Amino acid sequence: MELNQYEIVLVNLDPTIGSEVKKTRPCLILSPDEMNRHIQTIVIAPITSSSKNYPTRIELQGKTTKGWVMIDQMRTIDKRRILKVFHKISVEEIKNVKTVIRETFVD
Repeated sequence: MELNQYEIVLVNLDPTIGSEVKKTRPCLILSPDEMNRHIQTIVIAPITSSSKNYPTRIELQGKTTKGWVMIDQMRTIDKRRILKVFHKISVEEIKNVKTVIRETFVD
């Protein structure tokens, strides 16, 4: 299965511990394509259908996936957790994700 950065995938996140986001849910792939091709793990950020307006959450308004990308819950998973690949987010949404990651972890 080919996996690309900024694609939405359906992921089984269980089992979890404590406050980690659980259950099977859509997630956004954050790791770059070079990593996705050669390593058995990928970096994802879960997507929730309801969220408060936190600075680490990015709203998506796609045709099939509406919700908030939770940068504050990003994690590395094994590719075997992925159940289905959906679609890539829009260019504007990618810009928003990059901005929040930069503000959260770099600046």
